Order: sequence, then C-alpha cells, then structure tokens
Amino acid sequence: MDITIERIPEKDLRPLPDENSLGFGRYFTDHMFTMKWNEPDKWHGAAITPCRDLAISPAGMMLHYAQGIFEGLKAYYRGPDKFALFRHKDNIGRFNASARRLEMPTVHPAVFQQAMLELIKTDIRWIPRSPGSSLYIRPFMIATEPGLGVRVAKEYLFGIILSPVGAYFASGFKPSRIYVEEKMSRVPAGGLGDIKASANYAGSLPALQKAKNAGYDQVLWLDAKEHRFVEEVGAMNIFFACREKALFTPRLNGNILPGITRDSVLKLADSLGLAVIEAYFDINDIIGQIKGGEITEIFGSGTAAVIAPVGELYYQRKKYVLDNKKAGPVTEQLYDILVSMQYGKYPDLFGWVEEVKI
Repeated sequence: MDITIERIPEKDLRPLPDENSLGFGRYFTDHMFTMKWNEPDKWHGAAITPCRDLAISPAGMMLHYAQGIFEGLKAYYRGPDKFALFRHKDNIGRFNASARRLEMPTVHPAVFQQAMLELIKTDIRWIPRSPGSSLYIRPFMIATEPGLGVRVAKEYLFGIILSPVGAYFASGFKPSRIYVEEKMSRVPAGGLGDIKASANYAGSLPALQKAKNAGYDQVLWLDAKEHRFVEEVGAMNIFFACREKALFTPRLNGNILPGITRDSVLKLADSLGLAVIEAYFDINDIIGQIKGGEITEIFGSGTAAVIAPVGELYYQRKKYVLDNKKAGPVTEQLYDILVSMQYGKYPDLFGWVEEVKI
C-alpha cells in the first residue's frame, strides 16, 4: 500500500506532555492515519497527515445509525530506535470481526499493520519512557456516507490516532469499588456484546453514571434476561480467584467481549499452575463465596488497565469487601508478569510481543 505522508515541520511540532501527568486519553500525537472506502474504489487515499478534525456531513450515517467500531492496543518503549507491540495481530483480527458483524468493509491485516507501524514511526518521539506508560493506539472505522434511512452505508473512513498514556486509573494499581447493576443491561442476547461497537459503550453510560454518583468506580454487568449471571465489569472482563488456587471467569457467550488481555490472563494462569475455569456464575453464588471466604480476589482485565484489582462489590444495598481492599497475590503476580512481558523485562513465554526497529 502506498501511503502519502504529510509531515508537520519540526518547528511546528507540539511540545511533549509531562510523563508524570499523562492520565489516559488526554493527549494526542502530531499525526494520524486515514483512508477511505466506497463501493467502486474500495480502500483508497491512504495518508498520514497532521492530526486534525474530521469533516463529515451532518447526514453522515454513523451520526444517526451508529455504524462505528474501534480497537485499543499499545506500543511500548524499547529504546530510541525501537518499540514493541503486544498481540497486535489479535487486535487486527478482532477489529475485522467487528466490521463483519456491522456489515462494514474489512481491512487487510497487512494493510492495517503497515498503516499502524508507519504512523508510530512518524510519531516515535511520543512514546513515553517512564515506567507504566505507553503509547495507546486507537484504530476506528465509521460510516461517512450522507443519507437518512436505516441501511448499510456505502462509504467509510478508517483511521488510527495515537495517545501517550499513563495509568488508566488515576489512583494507580489500587483496588477499585464496583457497583453491581441489577436492572439495566449492557447488551441483549444476540446483540453486539462480543464486538467493539461504539453503540455498546453509549448504552452503558447511564449505569456508569449511577455508579459514580454512588461513589463507585465501575459497573459489574449481569445478564439481560435474568439479571443473575455475571458478564463484564465496565470495559473489562472480570476474574475471580479463590483460595484453592483456582481462577474463574464468565464463559464467552456472545454477550461478552473476547478480551485479548482476558485470553492472555487465562493462558498465563494455566502456565503458572492455577486451575482455570470458564463457566456461568450466579451473582448470588459469588456473593456467598465472598462472604464465606472462598473467593479471595477479584480483578478486571483489559488493554487500557491491563489488570485492575477490585476491593469492594456493592450489591442489593450491601457492601462486600475483599482482602481489606488490597490487591491480592494472584492479581499482583499476573499483573507483574504481563506488564513485565510487555516492557521486555520478563521472558515472552507465548510469542506475544513483536519488537519493531525504526
């Protein structure tokens, strides 16, 4: 693929932000990648340009019918002339699975990878170097055709933007407080729960705001039919560890996003000798096992936070505290190994990390 590159003159490049106060998703690099698709031309116009606002018709179909998807992955600093990616081919595969589900055009994996690597190389100076920081990569696709009436669009924009990030949670690696939602649902059976569709996240906002108003960090979602079975927490998969050295998580059922970090946790846990169980878990059984001391740790997993320990659940107007609101040993071990693997400080046991030289 030929990519047109429009570089910002060096004198006009933006100053880099303070790495000690990056936060998550607050800063964006100098450049972005875009290309367009329509029926006669297919993918065309691949370009790296200054990061700027998009021009889209007010009748653009994404604005009205939510035909939009995205992904999230990271690049890690490995030296002045190299960086590493973690399981990026799995992200590309999931992006295309999302596209197929919404009747959008797919992006050839080689084209996707080339676009991503060229953009990172163009903005290589933005990869932060401080511990725990990384360059977040956000590929996305939206329907841009102007038109009203529900149907599959005929024009699309594929883009990639980059953002230097620190810890996902401002408090760092500290247990969060989770609100169990008993009435609202994230997705219905047969819906879009197993893809990264923009619409999924819009639908989760009322419950998230309710949780935050009550002093909680995230929402634990239950199934839409009975509101009994545990599914996801916020934008992450959920895990439970018990004192018998077992780790269990809800089975993928079409409603739950097949997280790449989730899969990494399962494979890593198995290699460490933990019994790994994927099944359907009733929230009442979970609460009973927390009260009885069988469940000793809970954590969420996802690209943004990697692993986020949970110190408290709120369910049916009662609080259930785990391990005095401290991250447990299983949570810490899995987090330390995964992060160390991403930064090249622990052996890559599974061939997940790809180092790229400039």
